[in-house]
Amino acid sequence: MAPSSHPFVGTSHSDRGQGRDVGYRRTTDTTECPIHTEDVPISVHDSAAASPERPFVAPHDDAAAHRRPLLPADDPFYRASGGFEDTVPGTVLRSRDVTLAFLGVVRQRIRATQLAFRSTDSQGEPMVAVTTVLLPPGRDRNAECPIVSYQCAIDAITGRCFPSYALRLRARAVGALPQFEFLLIAALLAEGWAVSIPDHEGPRGLWGIPREPGHIVLDGVRAALDHAPLGLRHDAPVGFWGYSGGGLASAWAAEMYAEHAPELNVVGAVLGSPVGDLGNTYIRLNGGLFSGLPALVVGALQHVYPDLQRIIDRHTTPRGKIALARLQRATTVEAVLRFMFTDMDDMLDRPLAEILATPEVRAVFDEIRLGRSAPAMPVLIVQAVNDRIVSVDDIDALAAAYAAGGTSVTYHRDRFSEHMLMHPMAAPTALRWLRERIEGRPIDENRQRTTWPTLLNPSTFRGMLRLGAISARVVTGRTIGRRELSELDR
Repeated sequence: MAPSSHPFVGTSHSDRGQGRDVGYRRTTDTTECPIHTEDVPISVHDSAAASPERPFVAPHDDAAAHRRPLLPADDPFYRASGGFEDTVPGTVLRSRDVTLAFLGVVRQRIRATQLAFRSTDSQGEPMVAVTTVLLPPGRDRNAECPIVSYQCAIDAITGRCFPSYALRLRARAVGALPQFEFLLIAALLAEGWAVSIPDHEGPRGLWGIPREPGHIVLDGVRAALDHAPLGLRHDAPVGFWGYSGGGLASAWAAEMYAEHAPELNVVGAVLGSPVGDLGNTYIRLNGGLFSGLPALVVGALQHVYPDLQRIIDRHTTPRGKIALARLQRATTVEAVLRFMFTDMDDMLDRPLAEILATPEVRAVFDEIRLGRSAPAMPVLIVQAVNDRIVSVDDIDALAAAYAAGGTSVTYHRDRFSEHMLMHPMAAPTALRWLRERIEGRPIDENRQRTTWPTLLNPSTFRGMLRLGAISARVVTGRTIGRRELSELDR
């Protein structure tokens, strides 16, 4: 086999994990380093993508943990390398160890590795994506370690809100939601599970884009399982969990799983308030308290849909264009505060209803709607009836569509909660449900219990105390340890 002109030599999907026994080592630069066959490949994909004449080396940066993080747009770690498009999805392209910190300040005693890997964008083209993989403290490497992909509510365009940046020590990410969600990520580690935290909006922060988040989530799990230094098994049970914008990404992963990564052992997905219909959400939130959220979606989608971009360019006022440009740099909280009670009607030269009725806009809203395919794994959908951000009617329709398509759906439709509190209050139930799927227990065993309103479930309050204890360790920078939240809902 002649040496390729690319540093990455690709294979087909059928070749996953079937490569030659070629050795590789980690290196701090991007040069190719052929070594002896007894060394351990960094990734199964690395073996599959290599030849004896030109082995592929996934470079590892040992010094990243000691540097202030750069914004993703300025960080070479996120950039594509020549020939990466010839590798299979999930191939680890480079890795580094990083130091995490709560709110960017309180250093965490957690092993964290970031992986840049090959994935696929919404148009089917190769792209580079990044995930942050955490291993539970005190893990027994000889025991099976499940992995849960946790999708943060990035809900922004700026790289400051990407979890790979916002969760790091000395990150400047005021107003980024992943910094607060780290308390729930810690609860996953306390269960004894590994966690993959992907930048599911991709390198451009394309919130609301269809399919692409699912590809990134699935390929991030592939990369984590294939990265030999992490010591995870390829048949390890895999779960998904996310809420709001993270629930939307988790739903795309659940829908894309059978088509994109059927070899993964995905046992269940918890979809918390997964939006369902972004078009309906845009119309309902515009002009209200959370009008900045749909404005962020439009600001992201214009980068992908040329027809939508033309409409924005043609009909947005100069003041409106300045406002949309500012959104490109705003964190989620900043956007909500700046756009509070802002009506997009005031930024257009034509009525908003008329713009939304155009074929171009309707086509975009149709394409970004969930429910086109039924997940092939069991799902738990969590939704508050009194949610003022995500309509329960949209989630009712999504649950019905999934069930009609053959998905095993457990629907926690909570009558006494709302959007902000639903996620932490439902955490004991969500983690118990995931543990039951990981252990292979019958889905119907606790289905009725799972649908109880959180305020009427005694485990909610015990779980909040346990979550508070875990959070206290995060806030004070102590080791999290094994403190299962799920056991309180058994």
